[in-house]
Amino acid sequence: MPRNRSRRAKAGVGSSARSVPRVLLVPAAVGVLFLLLPLIALVAKANWPALPAAISSDTSKQALWLSLRCGFAATVICLILGVPMALMMARFEGRWILALRALTTLPLVLPPLVGGIALLYLLGKHGLVGQYVQTIFGQIPFTTSAVVIAEAFVSLPFLVLSLEGALRTAGTRYEVVATTLGAGRWTVFRRVTLPLVGPGLVSATVLCFARALGEFGATALFAGNTQGVTQTMPLAIYEAFNSAGVDQDSAIAMSLLLVLVSAVILILIRPWRMSGVR
Repeated sequence: MPRNRSRRAKAGVGSSARSVPRVLLVPAAVGVLFLLLPLIALVAKANWPALPAAISSDTSKQALWLSLRCGFAATVICLILGVPMALMMARFEGRWILALRALTTLPLVLPPLVGGIALLYLLGKHGLVGQYVQTIFGQIPFTTSAVVIAEAFVSLPFLVLSLEGALRTAGTRYEVVATTLGAGRWTVFRRVTLPLVGPGLVSATVLCFARALGEFGATALFAGNTQGVTQTMPLAIYEAFNSAGVDQDSAIAMSLLLVLVSAVILILIRPWRMSGVR
């Protein structure tokens, strides 16, 4: 039986491949090169003898550690806010849901710098609610908290839209069955909905974390670029690249490190995607 299934799967893949027009293989190959060649150029330009020292420098370690901490905190915020949003968008209908989806998509199409300015005019000293927030929590802009808020702002749509797709794919039939058997709404959500979309939720969470890790524009405007406080990895790379001399080697080294971290994230996310497909 397993051999028969394997043969059927291979036959299905083969038949699907034969249905693709050959003329489309050329632009597909160009697209692959378009994505791959810049990374190859980055690897080729690296000063490999100086790479270990550049990666292990205080600036690099502080920036990476800050990026990981802030990215994790931003992802937790996105989970708390994004899971209910995705559930509402997947289960309810109406114009207000369409408006919510458009609002959720907006940070995806906005330039990150615009997001940073918007956060600054919201939570800054003279912002819309900044003076009230500052009285309770203290200054937020140009602090580590500002990094977390900026990363959460730009990363939330990735989690919400990905999870909404998983929820729509899972459907509601098992939830309806559980409800007819007497399960309450919270029990259905906890014991039926979440397990069903578990792989999709993990995939959306990792995607959200990866986006937070690479955030630059909103962070630069709203949080600034203070080493050890708000200087994340992308900001450290930008500062090193715009410096003269050997610091550009540090920029390349930190870029390669960030590429490596992103590759590890993609490798970790693949088993969950595959289990979701199965």
